[in-house]
Amino acid sequence: MLLVTAPILGLIVGLVLGLTGAGGSIFAVPLLMWGLGWSLPQAVPVALIAVCIAAGFGTVVAWDTRMVRYRAALLMAAVSWLFAPLGLRVAGQLPAMWLTLAFAGVLVIVGFRMLRQAAANPRDAQIVRADVNRHLVCRDAATGRFEWTAAAFAVISAIGAGAGFLAGLLGVGGGFVIVPALRASTDLGMHSAIATSLMAIALISAGTVTAAALQGHVMPWRIALPFVGGALVGMLAGRRLAQHIAGPRLQQAFALAMLAVAVGLAVPALGSLI
Repeated sequence: MLLVTAPILGLIVGLVLGLTGAGGSIFAVPLLMWGLGWSLPQAVPVALIAVCIAAGFGTVVAWDTRMVRYRAALLMAAVSWLFAPLGLRVAGQLPAMWLTLAFAGVLVIVGFRMLRQAAANPRDAQIVRADVNRHLVCRDAATGRFEWTAAAFAVISAIGAGAGFLAGLLGVGGGFVIVPALRASTDLGMHSAIATSLMAIALISAGTVTAAALQGHVMPWRIALPFVGGALVGMLAGRRLAQHIAGPRLQQAFALAMLAVAVGLAVPALGSLI
């Protein structure tokens, strides 16, 4: 039964990841918990493995479109690898119930922020926005690459640090932090932010999986591989659909789904406290 359920759950995760460039593990963790009856710590390794491979595949697919800001993705990943072990250590000292509530809390915060961004910028489907001067990190008009000032380096590094810590703490790839953070601090359009996020997610997830394995976490490959297979199929479908959906619509749909997942996770956890 698990071998039948796992690829179906993976398909859903891959579709979300392909559409949004984020949230693969946000949905992978609760889907594995609900679909397979696992606890959050059990779901984390499989979620990270699947998201790592699916995001890596998505990066290769998007590379030819020149939307991937690979230097930013590499910097975020490098910094995240320093903070992921810290998140793993903190997670090992907290009860699963509190980790679940923390997971739900992060979803609520980011979900509402993305809804506000989508409502405030209805024309953000464009690759380059007109208000670039208001952003901390901007691109060169001639090359399309980021201008690497000290502020830009600090901002991108901070995004990587936050994503790495959350990857270790909650078993997430960090895309749900990376995409809105890139949208808020840089002049990237939604689709370019997605492409850059996919590369960062793949590297961050790979580093976190490695750190978890070194700390003795067991990797359930028997379930992970069918789950990954479904995620890859979903990724292909999601990437095709994303080209036909405006950036703000993706943000709104993703944010609402995040809020729904947050409620689904928080209600049972809060119920166990009462």
